[in-house]
Amino acid sequence: MIALSQRLLGRLYNAPYVLLILTMLFWAGNATLGRYAAGYFPPVALGTLRWILAGLVLLPFAWPYLRADWPVIRKHAWMLALLSLLSISAYNTLSYFGLQYTEVVNAVILQSVITPLMLLFAFLIFGDRISLRQAAGLLLSFAGIVLIVSRGEFSTLLDLRFNVGDFILLFAIAAYSLYSVLLKKRPPLHPLSFVTLTICWGAILLLPFFAAEIASGYTMPLEPTAFLILAYVVIFPSLLAHFFFFRGVELIGPSRTAPILYTIPIFATLMAITFLGEQLYLFHVIGFVLVIGGVLIAAQRPAAAAPPVKT
Repeated sequence: MIALSQRLLGRLYNAPYVLLILTMLFWAGNATLGRYAAGYFPPVALGTLRWILAGLVLLPFAWPYLRADWPVIRKHAWMLALLSLLSISAYNTLSYFGLQYTEVVNAVILQSVITPLMLLFAFLIFGDRISLRQAAGLLLSFAGIVLIVSRGEFSTLLDLRFNVGDFILLFAIAAYSLYSVLLKKRPPLHPLSFVTLTICWGAILLLPFFAAEIASGYTMPLEPTAFLILAYVVIFPSLLAHFFFFRGVELIGPSRTAPILYTIPIFATLMAITFLGEQLYLFHVIGFVLVIGGVLIAAQRPAAAAPPVKT
């Protein structure tokens, strides 16, 4: 049984698309729960507690690797601080802020912006080119997203109104897009060491803002629902998703990862149907097919055009 578990974990560790799809599933749940959690947690509190608890869980396991990697950590402290700031501190906390103000439809549309932003940053920083196949896949996936959020009625898009929450989410998405691309330049640390350091460093950067939020009078109710929300965001979109996404990008690179992010709105829609009792319509099915088809087309890029990330 132990040998079988080790083989399965080994296959998962080297299966980038499985890792990334699971990440998208966890993040879709986090986005849905983040909207619901606004009644229980102030945004900085949820972000800070989420990463403090995740860091405390990982730290005992990662400590030997952190000690071994300490010379590399000191040498690349600024890059590691930047990655922590973009992914842990900025993206997640700004997302919780934005979800307090924006509507679900707007948030779903804005999530699709992360893909072209990743491709843009990859082009500006590393000179990565976008192939015709990638462009076609991105357009096909984007068409599926538009079909779903408009519920098959494209006139719906003309009635959208963007507010301060949408702009906050745009900043959050830009931060994570840049982080995803900069993973290509991450220092050569052990994966567990890198993930734990990023989480802990990001949580530390949030502490002054957490203190300011408490000083301003925000409180957190000690209710079972609040603890369940915190447990979910610590285990799935924090611990598992952060490691899975890092490993997936490491294996296939940011440009081939970008189209997979289009599946987040699909998972969010399916969750709404399953847990909130919403109806499944034909435009859901067609949109899902378009998104998945676009992801598959865009992900099939010749290896010579996308050299693997060196670790």
